[in-house]
Amino acid sequence: MKSLFRSLFLALIALAAAAQPSWAELKEWRVDGAHSYVGFKVRHMMVSWVRGQFADVKGTVSHDPADLSKTTVAVEIDANSIDTSNERRDKHLRSADFFDVEKFPRISFVSKRVEGNAPSGLKLIGDLTLHGVTKEVALAIEGPAPAVADGRGGEKSGVTASGKINRSDFGLTWNRALEAGGVTVSDEVILEIEAELARGGEGPPRKSGGD
Repeated sequence: MKSLFRSLFLALIALAAAAQPSWAELKEWRVDGAHSYVGFKVRHMMVSWVRGQFADVKGTVSHDPADLSKTTVAVEIDANSIDTSNERRDKHLRSADFFDVEKFPRISFVSKRVEGNAPSGLKLIGDLTLHGVTKEVALAIEGPAPAVADGRGGEKSGVTASGKINRSDFGLTWNRALEAGGVTVSDEVILEIEAELARGGEGPPRKSGGD
């Protein structure tokens, strides 16, 4: 009889443990700025796309595949690191006509919630602060990719995000009308993000290279 009660007791403990939230799957990642792309594209003179990116990006991601409600993302971008492969244009973009980097040196995104599901598509909703204005934006998410060992005792993963904003919503209203109609720069901006995520592992570099 004692053996029966002991077995029942152990079974109840196991069931209780299984019913508890699985916090062990929540992983903390950092954005690997050296292997990430945070970019955008806008229409120029209504005929072509001009692309740009920000070279200085930092951030953290907390993710539990079993409970997406626990997902949190915080990213900070140095606005002065904008690069459109044209120094004259970049200087103009850093000026008060656009980003006004002396007054607003940082761009940030802080997540609020995740919507949808992995098979049909996820949306990351959060507050984007740009040019001193904070607006809620939605990013379509692909990933995260399954984690892989990085050869230095850590892990790497990756995620793709995309979205749209109107720059006028953030006070970026500079433009010039064209004689034939239209404007020099579109109001709509397409966001394009490829983020490589890293966690743990600060061991010596692999012999094969410096990646």
